[in-house]
Amino acid sequence: MKTYIFANWKMYLDFDESNILANALLLEKIDFNKIELALFPSALALREMTMVLNQTELKVGAQNVNWNPKGAYTGEISAQMYKDVGCKYALVGHSERRHVFGETDEDVRKKIEACLEADLIPVVCVGETKEDKDEGKREYRLKKQLMRAFENLDLANKEIVVAYEPVWAISKAGVGEACSAEEADDVHGWIKNELKQYTDKAIPVVYGGSANEKNVVSLLAQEMIDGVLPGNASTKFETFISLIKEAEKVS
Repeated sequence: MKTYIFANWKMYLDFDESNILANALLLEKIDFNKIELALFPSALALREMTMVLNQTELKVGAQNVNWNPKGAYTGEISAQMYKDVGCKYALVGHSERRHVFGETDEDVRKKIEACLEADLIPVVCVGETKEDKDEGKREYRLKKQLMRAFENLDLANKEIVVAYEPVWAISKAGVGEACSAEEADDVHGWIKNELKQYTDKAIPVVYGGSANEKNVVSLLAQEMIDGVLPGNASTKFETFISLIKEAEKVS
């Protein structure tokens, strides 16, 4: 299995900055036999990037989707529309969507179904808050999120990825403290075991939550961690290419 690196650029980079960074990455010698690299730019930059990256090994993903295929949904973009412009992946249930914009587990489930219908690979984000962690409710929160996402969902011949992103570890403007590699590995193992009740397939689980060029080796050296979902660390060329090169060493 390749190591997944999913770069969530959030609302950090504008149109020009996104394309400059994508083109800079194209000039680098990245071992795509080891790395599955996908960029998640803003919706405005996405179309240009899919055109530039078409026929390359760099993939593109959407940061969010609407579960409706079409209709009177002002400001929204459907999973099928993202697929039509060349996306391979879509983030679903990111903690910022859940906690800033009020998305529910039910919303996340509908978005997963829309992605699968459109042949987009959903990157399903789950994670506990600091309050959950402090109160010993991590497993309760993760179990609930996974159940609402996958219960009675036909995953035969479907690809999905799960991202574990502890909400308390996610950086803002580059400030954040990642979960320790050992703790993250334990949680990833627990998630993988939990997923067995929903599918016989091995589902990759990646880590998001202040993943950066300094901790990526220790994270990826763990048995249960299949990749990383960096945010701020992926928005600057120097730190991002360093993260990629470090990941290659342990992939």
